[in-house]
Amino acid sequence: MTDRDAVPPDPAAMRKQYRAAGLAENELAATPVEQFARWFKQAASEAHLFEPNAMVVSTADADGRPSSRTVLLKHFDEQGFVFYTNYDSRKARDLAGNPYVSLLFPWHPMARQVIVQGIARRTGRDETAAYFRTRPHGSQLGAWASEQSSVIPTRADLDASYAELAARYPEGEQVPVPPNWGGFRVAPQTVEFWQGRENRLHDRLRYVTQPDGSWRVERLSP
Repeated sequence: MTDRDAVPPDPAAMRKQYRAAGLAENELAATPVEQFARWFKQAASEAHLFEPNAMVVSTADADGRPSSRTVLLKHFDEQGFVFYTNYDSRKARDLAGNPYVSLLFPWHPMARQVIVQGIARRTGRDETAAYFRTRPHGSQLGAWASEQSSVIPTRADLDASYAELAARYPEGEQVPVPPNWGGFRVAPQTVEFWQGRENRLHDRLRYVTQPDGSWRVERLSP
C-alpha cells in the first residue's frame, strides 16, 4: 500500500478521557501571573514538556482578519508576557493597527491550557537590547537574515544572506541589534486556566482585571 492509498485516521473517533484532578477557586493564587508561574513550573520541571514556553499568538489586522502562529515566551511578570519578533512581520503589523492579542499555552500532556487575552505594546530598546545579547550568536545573525513574513525566491537566498552576515560578524564579535526587531509585552486583561476533566466537564477558571487593578475570578461552563 502506498501513501496515496493509506486511509487517514478519523479525527471524530479520536477520544481521550481526562482523569486529572480538578481546579478549585480556593486553590488559585492571588494573581493570574502567580498562578501561571505555578503551572509553568510544573510544566517545565515536573512534566518536562517540550518547550513549555511555546504559545500560540493570535492577532487580527485592522479589518478583523485573524492569523495565528507559535512563538516562544521569553519573560513574564506582573506587567505582562513578553515575546520578540521582527517588527515588519505579519503579527507586528497586525498589532500596530490592532493591539488586542490572544496567547494560548497548549500543555496537552497535562490536559491543561492557559489563555491570555490582553493588549500588546512594544518593549523599550534597552530591554530589547539586553535580551538580544543573551541570544546565541547564530540566532542573532538569523534576526538580521530573515525578513520575517516576506516572500523570498528560494531557501538558497536566505542561506546566502546568513552566510554573508556570518562572514561580517564572526563568532565572538558583537552583533548589533536590528532596528526593526524587538519585543512585545502583553498586558493581560483576562487569563483563563483550563483543566481537563472526565466526561468533558472541564474546569475553566478565568481571572478578569478590575478598574482598581485587582482581579475577579469567575468559573466558565465547559
